Amino acid sequence: MAPRANAHAERWIGSCRRECLDWMLVVNQRHLETVINEYFLHYNDERPHRSRNLRPPASRSDRIQIAGGQIERRTRLGCLLSDYRQLTMAA
Repeated sequence: MAPRANAHAERWIGSCRRECLDWMLVVNQRHLETVINEYFLHYNDERPHRSRNLRPPASRSDRIQIAGGQIERRTRLGCLLSDYRQLTMAA
């Protein structure tokens, strides 16, 4: 709500609250730090972003689409966050 606040920080905090913290009961500071760290890793390494052609921000290479490949699901925070990756097929 502040006109001079950092828009990027506000966006990250809002995403963290909506996608993670609003769905959990945090019991203490150590638990909060663990949850935020897990969400941070998910946000930067796994979560697809539309502005990057559905690639994570940390990804430096283009994804190769393989027709008919197996899909692997990895979860974080007790299945609250999920990451789906296409497994490579053996040649």
